[in-house]
Amino acid sequence: MDLVEYQGKQYFARYGIPVSDGRVADTVEEAVAAAGEIGYPVVVKAQVQVGGRGKAGGVKLAADEIETRHYASEILGLAIGGHKVRRLWVESATDIAAEYYASFTLDRAAKKHVAIVSARGGIDIEQVAATDPQAIVSMHVDPLDGLDHDAARQLAGRAGLDPRAVEQVAAVLVDLYRCYVEGDADLVEINPLVLTAGGQVLALDAKVTLDDDAAFRHPEWSALEEIGDVDPRERLARERGLQYIGLDGSVGIIANGAGLAMSTLDVVNQVGGGAANFLDIGGGANADVMADALEVINTDPNVQVILVNIFGGIVRCDDVARGILRAIEEVKLSSPIVLRLDGTNSTEARKILDDRRPAGVIPELSMISAAKRAVEIAGERR
Repeated sequence: MDLVEYQGKQYFARYGIPVSDGRVADTVEEAVAAAGEIGYPVVVKAQVQVGGRGKAGGVKLAADEIETRHYASEILGLAIGGHKVRRLWVESATDIAAEYYASFTLDRAAKKHVAIVSARGGIDIEQVAATDPQAIVSMHVDPLDGLDHDAARQLAGRAGLDPRAVEQVAAVLVDLYRCYVEGDADLVEINPLVLTAGGQVLALDAKVTLDDDAAFRHPEWSALEEIGDVDPRERLARERGLQYIGLDGSVGIIANGAGLAMSTLDVVNQVGGGAANFLDIGGGANADVMADALEVINTDPNVQVILVNIFGGIVRCDDVARGILRAIEEVKLSSPIVLRLDGTNSTEARKILDDRRPAGVIPELSMISAAKRAVEIAGERR
């Protein structure tokens, strides 16, 4: 689960990480009221789960009520990276002396956590990593040992931070690590972590990705669901327990396994088409799962054809064929299905389909031929 900025800051605050005073606002009037409570100047920020907000006009400094009202009106409803802004975060403005970067995530190859710190934080940290990698320092943290203040201070010193900031940044790193571990996060990132003109260190932004597999330990996470511009297809898929990501093409994709689903997207692209989604049904391709998958894709008006690509390993293709036949009886489809079944009992599966000859189901023998046929149909129907 990815949190938006204000949720990330609230999460940070639970672990003692210093953040700016701020308020959530869903309307212009709420933004004006929040600014009045905080005191001017304030920063009005779009709350969307995408980067580049500042460059897109989603972050504005307001000196008074007139500017707050103007910027709030301007930002609400703004489209940033395909996300419509429905919520604002209004926070006190900060006089910045220096911008740093700090994060924790998992280095799977090393089987350890990794801390990353840079004295060159800000909106172009990715470019810093590409053009000046020596400006970014990292340190592995053994999960059994954890991170103490001395190790955090050494890391901050190696990053070349302002001497005034080293002790405070070290304290933030210790708390950020605790937030990362105890808070069951996959990633915690502060960019920028700032040193103010008054010598205080603050987390001026927050990026937090929570580990969905740890949700059973955190019933409070249900309150963190963002009410903003959530893709209705993704919401429906989540309710059905499906791994789904909406895209902007016209070929709906259903596959069993993340690797096969990604390969299917690539092949559709290679033959000149565009995928409307990534949908992995995992190892379960029974009628109920297939009906749920078809229902989710059926809600997308851009889908012109559905490509079902199943490889039967543990899953038996004849069971999949029966499941699909039952599923299309339960879901009134608005698009034809191109179906590729291969692997265990694929011959039996094809016989089942040949005997029934379901309307709107077009069998193909290979992934490439299925992709070509799907792209062809999508083009014809547009």
